[in-house]
Amino acid sequence: MTPPSAPRRGRLPLRLRRAPVAWERQRPTWPDARPALIADALKRAQARPSGNWYVVGASGELRADRPVARTVAGHEVVLWRDATGRLAAGPGVCPHLGAPLGDSPVRCGTLVCHWHGLALDGRPFAGWEPWPAHDDGVLLWVRLDDAGGEEPTSRPAVPARPALSGALAAVHTATGRCEPEDVVANRLDPWHGAWFHPYSFVDLTVVETPGPRGTEDAFTVDVSFKVAGRLVVPVRAVFTAPGPRTVVMRITDGEGEGSVVETHATPLGHDVLGRPRTAVVEAVVATSGRRGFAVARRATALLAPVMRYAAGRLWRDDLAYAERRWSLRSTGRFPG
Repeated sequence: MTPPSAPRRGRLPLRLRRAPVAWERQRPTWPDARPALIADALKRAQARPSGNWYVVGASGELRADRPVARTVAGHEVVLWRDATGRLAAGPGVCPHLGAPLGDSPVRCGTLVCHWHGLALDGRPFAGWEPWPAHDDGVLLWVRLDDAGGEEPTSRPAVPARPALSGALAAVHTATGRCEPEDVVANRLDPWHGAWFHPYSFVDLTVVETPGPRGTEDAFTVDVSFKVAGRLVVPVRAVFTAPGPRTVVMRITDGEGEGSVVETHATPLGHDVLGRPRTAVVEAVVATSGRRGFAVARRATALLAPVMRYAAGRLWRDDLAYAERRWSLRSTGRFPG
């Protein structure tokens, strides 16, 4: 299926909309956003293996003198770099008297417990056993076989990305009261974009949905990103779910072709009321063939916060969407 509205390469990235449509006069998308279609795509995503790998956070969060600590699927996790620069990870509970290792400093690649000085260099010691970990240059991953319960793999299935040497990357993390499937379901519903996020998206059309067996399991969308006033950037984007907790949006035509937005949903555990908590870790890896992009890359320190702010604004709304979905599911009131 090749719709005639696809953006064409070589055009200027910005376009002036001739006749903007008022929000309430957009074409309703609910007839196309069929619950069964979204549910089937979600079910297929959940059936794909993860190798028991979970995204913990951004690579840039890891400092030389401090570890990164998270709770993942109810497990306290601590990550740091050992003396060789290798990423080390393991339980965040000190095997001596249970101190939180995430609050302890790193000295010359050794994690030193701040309660009694027990030192861990990433190798098994005093009943403490390391967990497999991976740093892909943008995100930190840990493998939790007890939590995942799948056949483990030696490395996570990191989605294909533009080469980091020529890209601009930023990572945003947010937390909501829901389960990973609610986050994934949100991303597998592209029809809500222009209705729920009119400050960012306009002229959104889903031009292709997952087809019969054997075709690509993807949603293809033509959409324009709002810049200011009537100025927009039209692109074509493809959404896929390569794993049970990951959705990838890839720009396949238009400005930024090849850029990706990875959304990873990591289960954290439950709050004091027994409600599930999930972290959304979203990585934007942007690229462009335009000359000015090299200048933009040199301004990463200035642009990355802007990118994180834009992602945060979207996820403020989308987490409300995911939380609502979980609330309805957990009380048996979810439609369908």
